[in-house]
Amino acid sequence: MNFYHQAQASILEALPRLHQFKIPTRRPDDYFAEMAKSDQQMQKIREKLKSKKEAMEKSEKAKQLRALRKYGKQVQIDVLQKRQKEKSTMLNAVKKYQKGLLDKLEFLEGEKSSEPQKKKEGKERQPIKKGPNAKRRYKNQKFGFGGRKKGSKWNTKESYNDVSSFRASKAHNKGTGKAGKKGAKKRPGKKMRQKIKSRS
Repeated sequence: MNFYHQAQASILEALPRLHQFKIPTRRPDDYFAEMAKSDQQMQKIREKLKSKKEAMEKSEKAKQLRALRKYGKQVQIDVLQKRQKEKSTMLNAVKKYQKGLLDKLEFLEGEKSSEPQKKKEGKERQPIKKGPNAKRRYKNQKFGFGGRKKGSKWNTKESYNDVSSFRASKAHNKGTGKAGKKGAKKRPGKKMRQKIKSRS
């Protein structure tokens, strides 16, 4: 309590002296707090903070855009890989169909083969017999099968014993067409022809 009275007495004594030396004892009405920095310096700080905030927002937006682009690119890569895989599977199926390893082209409809090969217990999978491809079968159906060409000119036991087409007259006269010319008189040489010409 003594401290309070002592402070009050000091104020009552100091105020008249401050007024005497024209020292203001009241703050202005628009004064809220005393700052260590000037208003100009604080304005610069505000502008700096604002620009920093805008830069951070731009950086965050750019980061989000990069993430979206990366995700979109990854999705695109996945789609392309999936298409490539489907294309490879389809080409393999076409090759198998052309070689006669598949009976139907059900892969075009995205369906699985209705007759899958089943494994038997204790036995290995039996190999599929190869046959003509679809193109060959279509031509055979349109133009007919001309017969086996490979080995068609080989001699067989039956063809060796078959002498029905043999003609003795043709066989003995073979090669006599030019034989008669061997006895013909040879043409004289150039000098001999000139001598004969000069005599005549």
